[in-house]
Amino acid sequence: MKLTARLDKFLPLLIVAALIAAVAPRTAKFGYDYKKGATWNYETLFAPFDFPILKTVEQMQEETARALDAYVPYFKYSAGVTGSSISAAEALDLGALKPVVTGALRSIMEKGVLADDEVPENADLIYVQKDKRAVRVPSSEVLGLSQARARLLSEVQEASGYASADSLLKQYGVYGLIVPNLVFDAKTSEAVSAEAVSRISPTGGYVSAGQLIVSNGEVVTAEVAQILDSYKKEYENSMGSSGPVYLSILGNILVALLLICLFFLSIVFSGKSFLSDNRSYYYLVFVFALFSAAITLVCRIDSSWLFITPLTLAALYLQAFVRARVIVPVYIVSLLPLLVYADYGAPLFIIFLTGGMVSIYASRYLVQGWKQFLLALINFIAMALAYLALHLTGAINTPMLPDLLRLMIASFLAVAGYPLIYLFEKIFNLVSNSRLAELADTSSSLLRELEQKAPGTFQHSLQVMNMADAAARAIDANPLLLRVGALYHDIGKMNNPMCFIENESMLNKSEDQKYHTGLSPKQSAEDIIKHVSDGVDMARKQRLPDIVVNFIRTHHGTTVTGYFWGKHLAGKGDPAEKSSFSYPGPAPTTKEQVVLMLCDSIEAASRTLTEYTPEAFSAFVEKIVQGKVDQGQLLNAEITIKELNEVKQALKAYLAQMHHGRVAYPATRKKFLNFK
Repeated sequence: MKLTARLDKFLPLLIVAALIAAVAPRTAKFGYDYKKGATWNYETLFAPFDFPILKTVEQMQEETARALDAYVPYFKYSAGVTGSSISAAEALDLGALKPVVTGALRSIMEKGVLADDEVPENADLIYVQKDKRAVRVPSSEVLGLSQARARLLSEVQEASGYASADSLLKQYGVYGLIVPNLVFDAKTSEAVSAEAVSRISPTGGYVSAGQLIVSNGEVVTAEVAQILDSYKKEYENSMGSSGPVYLSILGNILVALLLICLFFLSIVFSGKSFLSDNRSYYYLVFVFALFSAAITLVCRIDSSWLFITPLTLAALYLQAFVRARVIVPVYIVSLLPLLVYADYGAPLFIIFLTGGMVSIYASRYLVQGWKQFLLALINFIAMALAYLALHLTGAINTPMLPDLLRLMIASFLAVAGYPLIYLFEKIFNLVSNSRLAELADTSSSLLRELEQKAPGTFQHSLQVMNMADAAARAIDANPLLLRVGALYHDIGKMNNPMCFIENESMLNKSEDQKYHTGLSPKQSAEDIIKHVSDGVDMARKQRLPDIVVNFIRTHHGTTVTGYFWGKHLAGKGDPAEKSSFSYPGPAPTTKEQVVLMLCDSIEAASRTLTEYTPEAFSAFVEKIVQGKVDQGQLLNAEITIKELNEVKQALKAYLAQMHHGRVAYPATRKKFLNFK
């Protein structure tokens, strides 16, 4: 049995370790953390191998801008258009001016004519394709249509000295023979521009093996940071491909096992009760596996996507089902892969740890309906403030606005993923805090029915709820769970409310009629004990969670109905019939069940108190608790002696508050009050 129990606990951990190792990055992680302007606190670093110096993003952008500024448009020359224009000019009857006009027209058209709106303004050169050959031509050698016609007039006048050349050219329509013969080729122009950008080298220098990179104590300048960035890139690439891959895989396996050990220890140190509750334990393993594997997988693909990964959702998933003391350590361990595999791992760890902590606290109040969006906004603000602080210190030097946008998306993705807790609730048979909050609503149909049928029991349950809440907070138990357990622990009394003294004065119209009059002690005990089984049946029909049903089953444990058992013995009844006067149990096992048992007994018995002093309250509580201990009701409970003492102190303080002394009013004040 012990071996099986250990396998139940450790086999899932080994599976998770295998999963993390399988999805972890295969490249080696750079072993130095540095930032521009800071001091290099490591050993003097020499280049272990040759590597190129990569240009920075700013340098690449600047060179790309220069390449685009040097844009050269591409035009196709139409020889047919030129030939048609010259032939048309030669057919004109221009007399002695024909050779001058046709010569000038030929010179202008063969150099190239553009439409006025296609004349390049910012290009010194253009490409002109003639006879399938493109040549670079100064843009000043080609003319726009208006410029070409003006040039024709100027050359004709200069060559002939004819003053009325403009009228002649217009008369014979020579100006109309000048038409664009260069056609802009947008597709080729873009291709040439793109080729120019593609020819930009991503490197700008070279570092040889053995060359000094940075010395110990040296300030990391922009140039040194650029060389370190280049070395880091080459190191990660070479170790991931040509390097010893098997060592990287072995390292991933060891890291995965280390994470699993830390996860297991975080549970052990938070309370071994989580190991005894398989449902809660498997859920913790699931959440850890889901988010630690997600981190390693994203790091393997692209670390920059971590900014958009809703890692704070892990904190919300834990908050929904797990006690406060285990949430933080498990969440921290789930984020540890960031430190191992991610670029900017330490800053990301701090950012998501901040967001998760804030979410854990805020989710107590903001998990219902539209408030989840407010929770997402608060989560984003917390992470954004952490990011800004780290960015200002230089720990992060990536572009700020895109990173903040990604963090905002991650925050609201957490809202989208939160409803999955209802699926997990079914899969792992757990009860979320949201479900408990619904059950704690005293306006629910079942509790309203209890109030109507058994009003005294309902009031008793409310008092037990308040008392249990105070005790729960003293020992870090689950107050919400205890409130629900207290409200429903006596619902079985609805089937026979008159059997219980707290309801007699409210429901019995005739004080002379008592339920137990005429019944034997055994019959009375059996009727009283039956409220436990009736409550369990009723809870099953109402589909209350098992964890609530267990409060009904254990709130009396295996104790006896003391009054009727004593009456039975006083009447010389058979002591061997004690089982007929005992509750079926089982005895409580969780600390919440123990607290409810004690509060139930103390609240009911406190009505018999006649003295309301701290000493009386202390003796009263000690007597009740010791009685449960003597009856063996706490033998299998997970509560410690220290916690039991803290519960007793909380209950004594609560009784003192309930029965605090009042100020005596003057006689005149009393008369006034009586008159009113």
